[in-house]
Amino acid sequence: MRTLGKWLGRLLALIVVLIGLFLAIAPGVLERQRNPVTASEPWPVSDAAAALHADLTIGDWHADSLLWNRDLTQRGTRGHVDIPRLAEGNVAIQVFTAVTKSPAGQNYHANSADARDNITLLAIGQLWPIRTWGSLTERALYQAERLHGYADASDGAMRVVTSRAELDAVLEARTNGESVIAGILGIEGGHALEGEMANLDRLEAAGYRVIGLQHFFDNALGGSLHGIDDAGLTEFGRAVVAEIAARGMVLDLAHSSETVARQVTALTDIPLIVSHTGLRSACDAHRNFPDDLMAQIVANGAEQGGGVIGIGYWEDVTCDDSPDGVARVIMAAIDVLGVEHVALGSDYDGSVGVSFDASDLAALTDALLRAGASEAQIRAVMGENMIRVLRARLN
Repeated sequence: MRTLGKWLGRLLALIVVLIGLFLAIAPGVLERQRNPVTASEPWPVSDAAAALHADLTIGDWHADSLLWNRDLTQRGTRGHVDIPRLAEGNVAIQVFTAVTKSPAGQNYHANSADARDNITLLAIGQLWPIRTWGSLTERALYQAERLHGYADASDGAMRVVTSRAELDAVLEARTNGESVIAGILGIEGGHALEGEMANLDRLEAAGYRVIGLQHFFDNALGGSLHGIDDAGLTEFGRAVVAEIAARGMVLDLAHSSETVARQVTALTDIPLIVSHTGLRSACDAHRNFPDDLMAQIVANGAEQGGGVIGIGYWEDVTCDDSPDGVARVIMAAIDVLGVEHVALGSDYDGSVGVSFDASDLAALTDALLRAGASEAQIRAVMGENMIRVLRARLN
């Protein structure tokens, strides 16, 4: 009996070790599968492009890096974004978006809100705090805590920005030669509110300033572009839109249904964004709003210069994820919408494959120059338009 007990103890210890190894290894394996960089070598960059790129103020509206268990203060060997790679790419402003729910079998055309949630499994598998396992709000708050923690541990390389004054302080520091990045928190889907307006207060207090209404499924605020029947805003959704407009927040229509997008433009007069997208006429994909709707969205808030769309770097929205392919869509968006309404929205670390990560962003500057973009156009798209919208919306 004593021998049996000894063997059972050893077996239990082995099981614990195996579980520990699985939890230590599996999330990294999954992220490598979900967020690959498909190009094996850095893209060539001309001397002229490198010089211009080093003088740009660059901003990106969308990266899901907080979803993955990587230390963003360290240069990673997987994924697309961390503080060192942002610095290598000369990125001045990065919006870090919190994903709190994602349906199993997600696709761009139709998803059920009742489908099994992938993020629950990811939160448990990555050993997030138990409070996050059953609460979407807590998942958002935890991801905010992570960004603040990375900023605190970055030795001044990143600051979390929540106001116009804080943004301007980072930009001034960069002008004075400091290597510092503004990190801004965004929500990918208002389901993180869990149907309670009080949770918007909690998210705002945690630092969230960019609010997306939907993700891959219809929620309590209204219809998703990938939901059922192109539903519009609910009463709760209308109330949330009004609150976002009244506060120092940016309203993001990425993943919202076409009906929601048109209703929001009718309800508000603020600069709006579509944080990570393509252009339908340049890449005929359901994920991209029709051009006329894009024009309607960016025309909102005209007295403050209007809104912007952030061009993504993945094939589903560009039809070609090379630097030349992304530059082609940017140039098409400039032609259709006007240069003042085009920005960057990579969707880095968002379960997409890309051909260049944040450290290789100069390749996009090179591609834009070769596509015929002027220096003024490149400066506007790479960051100036984003800064204008942030200054218009942040308090």
